Amino acid sequence: MVDFHGSTGYGQAFTDAIRGDWGGKPYEDLVKGFDHALSKYPYLDATRACALGASYGGYMINWIAGQPSPDRFKCLVTHDGNPDEEAAYYNDRGAVVPRVGARRCCLGEPQGYRKHNPIDFVKNWKTPTLVVHSARDYRVVDTSGIATFTALQRKGVPSKFLYFPDENHWILKPANSVQWHQTVIGWLGPVAEEVARRAAS
Repeated sequence: MVDFHGSTGYGQAFTDAIRGDWGGKPYEDLVKGFDHALSKYPYLDATRACALGASYGGYMINWIAGQPSPDRFKCLVTHDGNPDEEAAYYNDRGAVVPRVGARRCCLGEPQGYRKHNPIDFVKNWKTPTLVVHSARDYRVVDTSGIATFTALQRKGVPSKFLYFPDENHWILKPANSVQWHQTVIGWLGPVAEEVARRAAS
């Protein structure tokens, strides 16, 4: 696990460092942490690595998809992630009930939403991506997942959309949890195997 900037346990300044910098220091930390793990553990196969994230992690997956070295990961899974932070200001409850953190720091500062906005880098998206979202997610509304999937489809990026009409920001029902795990594991396996097959041929 990489304790990137914004994590707790290293002092308040470290936690607050991501205010207005959601895709900056945390992204750099994740890249450095991943590279360190690859250098330290020879059993890790960099040619078959996939990245997964939910909530802020889902946003981060959408951000990673458009950043330099998109071939770093062979597949992605974004669960309940925003593709457009500026639109999210108007869509999520943070606009009505300001939270301490990402949304609150930028009230009245729209440039804060534009600085690290995944939607501005959709032109770079090409990594096969599984999108997961739920209808009753009022923290990151379901149109965010629909928009992410639509962008991938319009770009011709291999992608799949898993939608839960009866869940919220978490997958809580046992049968849905089974479906989530089967779908995610099913996405990771074939994608990684196909990449390995192509590399060997």
